[in-house]
Amino acid sequence: MTETGFFSAGDLRDLACRVLMAHDTSAGNAASVAAALVAAEVDGQKGHGLSRLAAYSAQAASGKVQGHAVPLAEPAGTAAIRIDAKAGFAFPAMDLAIEKLAGMAPECGIAMAGVFHSHHFGQSGYHAERLARRGLIGLILGNSPKAIAPWGGRDGVFGTNPIAFAAPRRAAEPLLIDLSLSKVARGKVMVAAKNGTPIPEDWALDKDGQPTTDAKAALEGTMIPIGDAKGAALVLMVEVLAAAVTGANFGFEASSFFTADGPPPGVGQSLIAIDPNRLSGGAFAERLEVLLNAIVAQPGTRLPGMRRLSMREKARKEGIAVDHGFIEELEQLARK
Repeated sequence: MTETGFFSAGDLRDLACRVLMAHDTSAGNAASVAAALVAAEVDGQKGHGLSRLAAYSAQAASGKVQGHAVPLAEPAGTAAIRIDAKAGFAFPAMDLAIEKLAGMAPECGIAMAGVFHSHHFGQSGYHAERLARRGLIGLILGNSPKAIAPWGGRDGVFGTNPIAFAAPRRAAEPLLIDLSLSKVARGKVMVAAKNGTPIPEDWALDKDGQPTTDAKAALEGTMIPIGDAKGAALVLMVEVLAAAVTGANFGFEASSFFTADGPPPGVGQSLIAIDPNRLSGGAFAERLEVLLNAIVAQPGTRLPGMRRLSMREKARKEGIAVDHGFIEELEQLARK
């Protein structure tokens, strides 16, 4: 077992940049990706953090991801814009979408960006929160390679299709809700399969559509959506808004986010930005606090997304915990 070390966010961003740039990725794109991955590490979302670097760099090296791609913005109406990610990393395209929306939404009250020819976009909440810090409500929807079957079926059609919502607050950190639409992240099943440990029966189905506690059988099958049939309907809704509306690949058409072979995944993301002050006549901030205070007034309750704030404070004081052995693996990738 390797020892855990504590590293600054700046040092980890620098390491991630070096890994990506060693694998045919431009400095600007590497910086955008590194910022998002390290933010996930800080928030305790390691499945969207530095663990992605090996797959990302292999895909950039093989050309499955275009590491030098420059996303292109095309107007699609007064309050709508299309962002072509150009088969590159999703993060530079999301950065561009957020900049465009920050200018459009206050003018129009609401604006939407559709990203296509895209890739894995990490924590959906990372992008929603950045809109909230601009004084906007952010709603982010994305699709991903197939992992969930239609309710009653057994073959994957949809991804786990994350969704995030963030709202600005008057004198506090933004309200943030961030979730994927499977009961648990597929990464937890992958860890169980690697360790040879069973999984709960309500996490996944095998290839015959039957509940299973065998993690390897689960990886050959599909994930169970949150809320069962209702969750499957929500997954479908996100698939329509993230892929059909943007002209992107559906989950069953997309290639893997983890392997370096095959064509680009070509998935999509939709970003919706709302100016809450215009639509509420200036009452939004006050009304939101009335609602949130009614929630936390009850013993045992808390607002969604609060764990991330404690994780950030811990990282600020102590640094970010990462195994030294894993850091050495990344250093080797950077020396390629």
